[in-house]
Amino acid sequence: MTEAASPAGATTANPEEIARFTAMAEAWWDPTGKFAPLHKFNPNRIAFIRDRVAARFGRDPLGEQPLGGLALLDVGCGGGLLSEPMRRLGAAVTGIDASAKNVGIASLHAEQSGVDIDYRNALPEDLLAEGARYDVVLNMEIVEHVADLGLFLEVSSNLLRPGGVMFVATISRTLKSLALAKVGAEYVLRWLPAGTHDWRKFVRPSELAAGLRPHGVAVRELKGMTFRPLANRWDVTDDLDVNYLAYCEKD
Repeated sequence: MTEAASPAGATTANPEEIARFTAMAEAWWDPTGKFAPLHKFNPNRIAFIRDRVAARFGRDPLGEQPLGGLALLDVGCGGGLLSEPMRRLGAAVTGIDASAKNVGIASLHAEQSGVDIDYRNALPEDLLAEGARYDVVLNMEIVEHVADLGLFLEVSSNLLRPGGVMFVATISRTLKSLALAKVGAEYVLRWLPAGTHDWRKFVRPSELAAGLRPHGVAVRELKGMTFRPLANRWDVTDDLDVNYLAYCEKD
């Protein structure tokens, strides 16, 4: 397991992906806009994170601030849809994004909402080079958009303190996800702008685990996120074929 910064010239940033999400930045806090799916399953993501962090660090998940005293990094924070709830749960939150416009939107919303969050226009390798370490690292809906998955997982793992935890939310590369998360979500239901995802960059759970293992991080739990069309809601399930959540621990 290495604690070195990324090789000279190597980067996790994908300019095309940065440009795509920058173009949508104004829509982050619109629950019926381009990021509507994130708003719909955000409560499940928040509960998943809260409950497992509380269990890991011996906290009451239903206490006033179960994440109090913990340093949390939200990678690819976008407009802050997860950073703000994590701060309200008590964590000291650093939110980073490769898009300066996203960081501006997130900072403004946090100021208007009265929450103090350290937002930065930075990449995870920038923080690693500074020697930063965190108790909790969130990689939510980001691994399928990076330029170099192996490097991204290495850097993210090295940003975790020993005993820390990482959460990953992404989409598995299956025929079912091609039909639902790519064709269905972008071209049929129009939940997302066409071109938001590249199915070839979806990450299977086995690939995620293999990418984290050499850096001392183990996947401890996997749960699916399944949309129930009749109820118009997302549920946490055991179906890992499309959207899934991974809970990971560092030795």
